Amino acid sequence: MNQKEKFLQDNLKAGEEYAGLILGQEKGEPDYHLVLLPGEFKGTHAEAAKWAKKQGGELPNRREGALLYANAHDKFKTDDAYWTSETHEAYADFTWGQWFSNGFQDIWHKSDTTHA
Repeated sequence: MNQKEKFLQDNLKAGEEYAGLILGQEKGEPDYHLVLLPGEFKGTHAEAAKWAKKQGGELPNRREGALLYANAHDKFKTDDAYWTSETHEAYADFTWGQWFSNGFQDIWHKSDTTHA
């Protein structure tokens, strides 16, 4: 059994999908494994964040969204966007979202309704 197979066996629960490794960006920031939890939700950004927390997770940041697109895009609906956890730097009422049809990231108003 290789290292990845051992990690999957030891750490993933039923229904979870391994999405890949996120590398620490800053000096001393740890690398970590990204796991896609089962289930899906549609609502505003605040509702989606609350739902994700109830599932034992959190909305992905933009880097994680890009990795999910790269390694697990077939696990998502492609006709709508999915929320990320990152608020736009210049517009506090807008949050970044991830499209799984083409990998594009764009911003949506936090009161809009989309997937998590």
